[in-house]
Amino acid sequence: MLATLVARPSFLKRAPQMAELNPFLLGRETLAGLTVALALVPEAVAFAFVAGVAPLVGLYAAFIVGLVTALFGGRPGMISGATGALAVVMVSLVSEHGVEYLFATVVLMGILQILAGVFRLGKFIRLVPTPVMLGFVNGLAIVIGLAQLGQFRTAEANGGHAWMQGGELAIMLGLVALTMALIWFVPKLKVPVPAPLAGIAVVALLVIGLGLDTPRVGDLASIEGGLPAFHLPLVPLNWETFTIIAPYAVILAAIGLIESLLTLNLVGEIVDERGGASQECLAQGAANTITGFFGGMGGCAMIGQSMINVRSGGRTRLSGLSAALFLLSFILFAAPLIEMIPLAALVGVMFMVVIGTFAWRSILIMRKIPLADSFVIVLVTAVTVATDLAAAVVVGVIVSALVYAWNNARRIHARTRVEGGRKIYAVDGPLFFGSTDGFIELFDPNEDPEEIIIDFADSRVVDQSALQAIEDIAGKYEQRGKRVSLRHLSHDCHRLLNRAGQLVVEEDDDPDYGLAVDYGVRTGSLSGAH
Repeated sequence: MLATLVARPSFLKRAPQMAELNPFLLGRETLAGLTVALALVPEAVAFAFVAGVAPLVGLYAAFIVGLVTALFGGRPGMISGATGALAVVMVSLVSEHGVEYLFATVVLMGILQILAGVFRLGKFIRLVPTPVMLGFVNGLAIVIGLAQLGQFRTAEANGGHAWMQGGELAIMLGLVALTMALIWFVPKLKVPVPAPLAGIAVVALLVIGLGLDTPRVGDLASIEGGLPAFHLPLVPLNWETFTIIAPYAVILAAIGLIESLLTLNLVGEIVDERGGASQECLAQGAANTITGFFGGMGGCAMIGQSMINVRSGGRTRLSGLSAALFLLSFILFAAPLIEMIPLAALVGVMFMVVIGTFAWRSILIMRKIPLADSFVIVLVTAVTVATDLAAAVVVGVIVSALVYAWNNARRIHARTRVEGGRKIYAVDGPLFFGSTDGFIELFDPNEDPEEIIIDFADSRVVDQSALQAIEDIAGKYEQRGKRVSLRHLSHDCHRLLNRAGQLVVEEDDDPDYGLAVDYGVRTGSLSGAH
């Protein structure tokens, strides 16, 4: 299970309901939300820059998406907001058509996600196997870590960026290391303050008190603004507009739901909860629809901030709600104060998230699990880093499915015996498109006696390819004037055979259990044998 591969602090138990909150838990949830809000600011600003929109567009998305999903999402403790996975898709749309088309796209994206929730498409996330989940976790941890490296670059007069050097780099690295050390040490003091928040506060006070020259949040952009206002996207309401925004909306909806549902599963493993996929689809859809009408760039679940939240003690909807409201208060009232926070403190927090998110034991178990599973873990990790999460998950699921089909195709075999002049083939293993060639190779029409029986007690006829393989075998024996009987087919196999037109179920030879039926060959088709 994934839970055995991802570190689970002892204080992370099943999430209490809002009604169970006592003053201690209330304080812990609120402080966890504050910690998350502080980490959301530079992320939202950075992703807005990636998408080519104003910083407030990213901040409004983080607030609205975070607020709606905190109230109605499928898993308490999850944090949603503007994400890099979505931002990279938006770049070409914004550059070619402008930000108004982005808002319209986000609205359509939200509608598609609502439809996914209505039709309960979220349940298909169960098709994502554990190796893909591990690759997703590891890849996203690496992506989060690489994203922090951008904070070690400074702007130059010519508009470019250069890596920090000398004393500036030393101060930045020292503050990052101090933040990480505080996050590791504070929990040992048993104080009721989230370790990431303590690390941010101590490092910020140190930088401000000593007047250290190091990049701060305000160096990215000003986060000051007003309340998000209702705004209809200024785009023509015609078919041409739809053809422009629809492809982007489909891609964004798919990426957003995949990342959100995988994060749902990951947080569920940590807080020991299950379900909620369809509800999460509905919440993400509603959040993005609203965001598009209030000037936001849309978003989805954020694994980094979700890990900060749960590891800071946030286990109810209050922590997510607090994070969204704190973020809004930063925009409205506390921008000058928040802009003074050193980026090194936030980088240190995110590096600790990387360490806590990466499934380190997945490296150790690679020698013990099947080679194909190890390959899928590495493949999904690499594709996540090189391209994007959606492509990585699709590739991982396809490879896992092909491996499963190949392994099952090799399982088909038969035990043979002769009784009363009849040869019995006891087939073992599933009969489907991948195993039909192996199934046909089991038989020897030239050397077999006049009558054979194919016993499917330990097999299962799965698809049309399997039916065709049975028909092909029957035809070969028919050409040689020999008779074939089929036995022990389950009721679902009966249904498949009945759908095949030329295959008719005439008699059950095991009526008490409904397991067996015989067929004999008649003029190229299978009919009842007695």
